[in-house]
Amino acid sequence: MKELPVRKKNRLKNYDYSQTGCYFITICTKDAHELLGEIDVSVGANCVRPRLSEYGSLVENEISSLSNRYDSIEITNHVVMPNHIHILLVIENRGRTQFAPTVSRIVKQFKGAITKQIGFSIWQKSFHDHIIRNKSEYCRIWHYIDQNPAKWMEDCYYIL
Repeated sequence: MKELPVRKKNRLKNYDYSQTGCYFITICTKDAHELLGEIDVSVGANCVRPRLSEYGSLVENEISSLSNRYDSIEITNHVVMPNHIHILLVIENRGRTQFAPTVSRIVKQFKGAITKQIGFSIWQKSFHDHIIRNKSEYCRIWHYIDQNPAKWMEDCYYIL
């Protein structure tokens, strides 16, 4: 009998994801379905912005409300793509409490809020995160998010 592959852990072992820091988060739709909108790349690289679907608009509004929901976080950049979202999240923990928001808790509640509004889940299991370690990395990722729509056809999530 063939052994199943062992699933790789998504989170950095022994890292406190509620501590002050910057995090690059990517959340994908289930089976990479383009449910959140579309991108018209014919308008020119400098003008490309996603045209959001009804679901995409709900996602955009929910991202915008995250900073209001948690006083210790700030969304410094984000983009809603047709089948995934990128969020640049800053957590500024002003003293550890029992219920300090972690990256996982924020994403779980975000996905849950969208699922509740739509009536079913559009999300793949889990999410990808990257802990940003310095200013140059932060700037590189901020620029990547900003330019992501213009490079849609080169994106690893783009499906013909």
